Amino acid sequence: MKRRTKVVIGTALAASLLTGGTALAGGKSWSPGTKEVRVMLPEGQSNPSIATGVATGAEVAIYQSSGLGPTALNPSAPAGSPELYTDPALTQGATGVTVTEAQSLVVLRNIRTNLEAAGLTLADVITMKCYLMRPPGAQSADYAGWNRAYRQYFANIDLTSKQVVPVPMGTSAPKAPLVANKARPARATMEVASLAVTGWIVEVEVTATYKKR
Repeated sequence: MKRRTKVVIGTALAASLLTGGTALAGGKSWSPGTKEVRVMLPEGQSNPSIATGVATGAEVAIYQSSGLGPTALNPSAPAGSPELYTDPALTQGATGVTVTEAQSLVVLRNIRTNLEAAGLTLADVITMKCYLMRPPGAQSADYAGWNRAYRQYFANIDLTSKQVVPVPMGTSAPKAPLVANKARPARATMEVASLAVTGWIVEVEVTATYKKR
């Protein structure tokens, strides 16, 4: 699938490329064990949204998804519209939910289903790429809406207290996320000019690792 990348804005931290080791504090070098997965997180933060990078050993089994978009679950919306690719059941009772946020909730749920079919869970995700189109009439992609949806499925357990962190949906008061998950993948988010399906404004691909055996 070809994409024409228009501009890269917003938070975008991709996985570190580790060749023969990576520098640590004090100038020391570190290399992953052959079956090790190490997630690098920002220092001094108990609830960061994403990792700064991920290192995997040579014997770690990797799963790579295709780019997944939302499913058309809103039959009351016009054909080909972004609203068609939302699920009203996911946002029931919430106020101020943007169409990007609503589509993202469906996409992330689809990713969860995709991973489960491969014997994995959202907790196994180590990297993520998100492609956003600007909603009709908007000046830029809706990064805030995407990030709210992301926190419903990822990075919503405090790393210090181990407690689930309430998250908002739209402008509603924060409450328990849809899926409690401490995983914080290395992530890149970018605005693109078009996606393959008319009406899609969100597409996401992930990499996940199988646990050591």
